[in-house]
Amino acid sequence: MKQRVLLLAILCATVVTSTAMAQQTGEFQAPWNDPSKAIVIDFYEENQVDWDMIATDQRVVGVIHEATNGYYVDRAYQKRKAEALKRGYKWGSCHVGIPGSPIKQADFYLAVTKPAADELMALDLEDLDPEQSMTLEEAQQFLGRIKERTGRYPMVYGDGMVIRQISYRFGKDGLFSHTPLWYARFSGAISNFPTGTWPTYTLWQFKSEMNCSWSKIESCPYLVPGTRIDIDVNVYNGTVDDLRKNWPFVGAGD
Repeated sequence: MKQRVLLLAILCATVVTSTAMAQQTGEFQAPWNDPSKAIVIDFYEENQVDWDMIATDQRVVGVIHEATNGYYVDRAYQKRKAEALKRGYKWGSCHVGIPGSPIKQADFYLAVTKPAADELMALDLEDLDPEQSMTLEEAQQFLGRIKERTGRYPMVYGDGMVIRQISYRFGKDGLFSHTPLWYARFSGAISNFPTGTWPTYTLWQFKSEMNCSWSKIESCPYLVPGTRIDIDVNVYNGTVDDLRKNWPFVGAGD
């Protein structure tokens, strides 16, 4: 009898695991190869861009630019924002969280960006090391402050390790589950997405200098005209029309 129960438990676990992996085979299997999917590029002051060349890629409809890193203001932010909006791109900004007061950082970020209602906001969590990055508890305070002052939550950006830790520690509890997810994984296929907090991603950052180099240019998953290999490229979990309609993803996590 015990053996039967054990076998049944193993079978059920296998079915659940297989189902979870099957659910990830669509949006997690190189979706950028689907020409209907929207592309978003993100950069900061050190990246070089040619706007006229970028415009030749009709899938690129959104731009996210680093605005603040702690209390440092990106020198190219305001100029590029004006250029992107003039050209009709959807615009977004991000703040790189550092150790220290998350409330002061949130206020500083908003003072710099002064985001309009149609502008995306994002919190970039680069690391789990509290000496290098904002802690997850501090991140929740940052998210709450942004919601308090703007009426909406920013996106949360993190790599596989960061998002897995959020999923493990917080699940559906806390503020993370109310935010849209900006997921960073430089792989062509993912079968282990942690679904504890988010059922899937809104944006997937799939390309950067980490998996694209001039020496092996053929291995780059996607190259946007007018950008160099160091530009980060993201795929939206939907079509170009979907992105235009849903940007800045207000309530994507609610």
